[in-house]
Order: sequence, then C-alpha cells, then structure tokens
Amino acid sequence: MDGSQVTTEPDTDPGIALPAPCDAAAEARPEQGAPLLVPGETCWRIERATRFAIFVDAAGYFATLKRAVLRAERRVLFIGWDFDPRIRLDPLARGRPKDDRLGTVLERAVEQNPRLEVGVLQWDLGMLRALGRGLQPIVLLDRRTPDRLTLAIDTQHPLGAAHHQKIVVIDDCLAFAGGIDVTADRWDTSDHADGNPHRRRPAAGRAQGRLTGPWHDATSIMTGPAARAVAELARERWESGTGERLQPLSEERECWPEDVEPLFTDVDVAIARTRPEHGGAPLVHEVELLWLAAIAAARRSIYLESQYFASRRIAEAIAERLREPDGPDVVVVNPRTADGWLSEKAMGTARARVLEIVREADVHDRFRLYTPVTERREHIYVHAKVTVIDDRLLRIGSSNVNNRSMGLDTECDLAIEAVEGRPGAGRLAATIVGIRHRLLAEHLGCTPDDVAAAIADTGSLVQGIERLRRPAGRSLVPFEPPELGPADRVLAETEVMDPEKTPNRWRRVERFFARRRRPRSRVRA
Repeated sequence: MDGSQVTTEPDTDPGIALPAPCDAAAEARPEQGAPLLVPGETCWRIERATRFAIFVDAAGYFATLKRAVLRAERRVLFIGWDFDPRIRLDPLARGRPKDDRLGTVLERAVEQNPRLEVGVLQWDLGMLRALGRGLQPIVLLDRRTPDRLTLAIDTQHPLGAAHHQKIVVIDDCLAFAGGIDVTADRWDTSDHADGNPHRRRPAAGRAQGRLTGPWHDATSIMTGPAARAVAELARERWESGTGERLQPLSEERECWPEDVEPLFTDVDVAIARTRPEHGGAPLVHEVELLWLAAIAAARRSIYLESQYFASRRIAEAIAERLREPDGPDVVVVNPRTADGWLSEKAMGTARARVLEIVREADVHDRFRLYTPVTERREHIYVHAKVTVIDDRLLRIGSSNVNNRSMGLDTECDLAIEAVEGRPGAGRLAATIVGIRHRLLAEHLGCTPDDVAAAIADTGSLVQGIERLRRPAGRSLVPFEPPELGPADRVLAETEVMDPEKTPNRWRRVERFFARRRRPRSRVRA
C-alpha cells in the first residue's frame, strides 16, 4: 500500500454506535465542549479520583509502593506482565539490601499483619522470561512463601497473547496503573545518569547483579472511586487467571501517601481497555477507539511516548491528519531498538514500514520521531506509554502503538480530559500541557519553562523541540530506520508477527470526532 492509498478503504465494521451527523452542515460545525471520552465506546467508564498523580520513571514509584504495601490492612493485589521478587524497591534509602527486596517486603507485610492477604498474578510467558534471568519457577517460590501470600501464573489468554496490564491495588482504596512492571531493569531516576550504580539486575545472595542501561517509564497513582474501579478490573483479571473470586472490600479509608504531591484533585478519570475475544468473552478495543478519536480531534499537537510505533491503522490515521494544511504537529518518542532480537524483528521492521507511510504524508514538515540519549549519548530505553493531545487529553497506561495492544493483549489505559466549558477546564488544560513540558524537559536536558517558551516562540511543538535539541549531551535524536531487506519488508507487509485483530472503524470515528476539534489559538499548544 503506498502513501496515496492510506486510510481510504471503508470500515470493516461500520456498526459502531457513535451517532452520525444528519447533514453536511452539522458535520462541518465544530462541537466545542464535546468530550472524547465516551463510556461504552472510547472508554469503559469514567470515575472520580479524589487524588491523582504520575510517577515519571520508576525510582519514586517503587519507593512509594514499598511504603504502601507495608501500610496495607486487608489486601494487596499485583496484576502484571512480569514480576521479580528479587528487585530492590528503594536502593537510595539506607538499610540492608536484603530488607529492601520486593519478596522480603511482601513477606514482612503479611507476617506483621495477620489480616493481610497478598496476591501476585503474572503472565505465564513472562515467567519464562524471568526464568531466563535466574528466577526460580513460581511453583517453588509459592511453596516457600508465608500463608496469605499467593503467587500465580495466568494462562487464560489466546495463543500468542499477553496479559500486559501493570496494576497494583492496595485495600481497594489506592491503585497504581500505567506502564511500569514491578520487575528487573525498570528502576531508574529521571536524570538517567550514565553508569548509575543502583541500576542493577537482581542477583542471588549477596552478589551484585550487572549494571543495566537507562530506562524511561511512567505510571499513575489514584484514590477514590477511580481506584475502586481499577480494583474491580484487577479482581476480574485475578478471577480470569486463577478461578478465584475476590470480594470487594467495603471498608473505606484515607490511604493516599502523605509524601506524594497530587497532580490533580477531584478529577474524572476514564479507564480504557483492550480485552481479546477469548473463552466466550467478546472483544473489547476501547484503547484503539480512543487512539482514533484523539487523532481525529487533535487540533494543534499530538505528543506520544511509546515502546513501539508499529500499528499501521494508527499510522494511517496520523498520515491523514498530516496531509491537512492546518493539521497537528505529531511528535513520537521511541527507543532506538526494541528489547530483544525477536521484538526488533517484529516491531522494528513494522516501525520502518509505517514510518514510510507517515513521512510520505508529512508534506508540511510537522512529524518527528525521536529517541532520547543520556549526557554521554547512550540511548535511553523508552518503555513509557504516555500521550498528550493539545492541552486537552492526557493518557497513560500499558498499551503500545502496535496491533497486539489494540486487540490481542489485555491492556489498561487511563485518561483525563479538559472539556471546554466545564468547571476547572482551564486548570486541567494547564496541568495536562505542563506534563508534556516536564517530559520534554527531561529528554532535552532543560527546564519545563524552557520547553514552554520555545513552543510559544516558534508556534510549533516540532519547531520548539528543534530549537532546544543539542548536538552533545542530554537530548533527543532524530530516528532513521535501517534499510529493510527483502525478507524484512515481507515481514512488515504481512504483519505475521503483529497481526491486526480488530475491525477497522477509523472512518466513522473520524467523522464523529473531527467535529470536536477546538478552534486553533495563535500558539500551537
């Protein structure tokens, strides 16, 4: 498929329940104040978070998680793609390394509290990866753990699929959800210092594991009804994987960590899911529909961080917007290569192919794909899954921009929207765009104010970043894919290692949500 053909094919499932405009005038008229987050379509449900914050990179998250587990009263539930009880949670704090290991922390939590139960559910093939790191089989680990600490593996998924959510719930009142797995190689601080001695792979006994490279990631923390909704999702997943039904906890208490500064208070949080068709359960692909809706509605800018950029459908939707004379800037932050040879063969070749589609459409020079580097120009692995649309939508979760996250793997994304005309929308919008500036400041080695000023001065997200990029030291580097050989091109074209699993609904979504673009302001947010 060449660039002139993208996104022209009809929807393969035009039956999506979004209402169509009744006439051409209505279709052209902007719907100011109309939300992108539509329960039952682009999200599962919307619930209020009394407090909500984001951890950028794992150091702060792991340290907070440790304290939250030790304060838990009734239940701690880990739902993960990968899990390693040998990792240290807070290596910057004083104390014996042994006492800081995740497994030791969980054991101490149940030993000091006879009412507490801890459950860990891990994807079955994730356990195979852990065995490659030297972790003992989970059946042996489970036999040696105290009562009320259960380790289980989840085999209930379609062939080739992964349970990819990264969720931890404390007492149904505090929930963590996003992109950070509680496992090896994730811990890092936001300075991504070269040769950080605390960035180590776990090892047996008193041995020190090998140093690992810099890693960029993100997750969220919340309380209130939004946390209870995430807890419900976690219990559903636990039941699916283990057959055990956990009852919701009726006791409500204040459980927000005192040392964490909320980013938002009393804010609506949407939960979007991917759940594959399996075992009689129907396909749920709210994650993909939210992607398409956000792309269609973006007015000035799309900023996304993702481990992969490999979904043809998402790339084609972006390409269509890039062709518009007044469409949005699009900035993607990726790792230079995928984690592992097989992933690079699948995702790297797909990225090269979709980049051809997007760059052919970029006739107005509004697209960039960057990879971040450290002060010594070592490449930082990007595992974060964060998106900011204009100053309107913040999205953080577990899903990547690849086909399997849209319809094959189990995913959980969270989104916060500043809906024009609603109380507090201006404050929400300022915070949302501030998160983007904070992320870019980390990558560019400057301050968020520097980022905001550069974008305001140039009137462009792309040109603002270009003004701040540096040829030496911490910065963002434009990505150029390797030339695809014949075999790699066939692999990318056939998508045999990352097939589409969802009906194509771009046309209907685009028609509906394109009317919800805000009028352009003088400065491109």
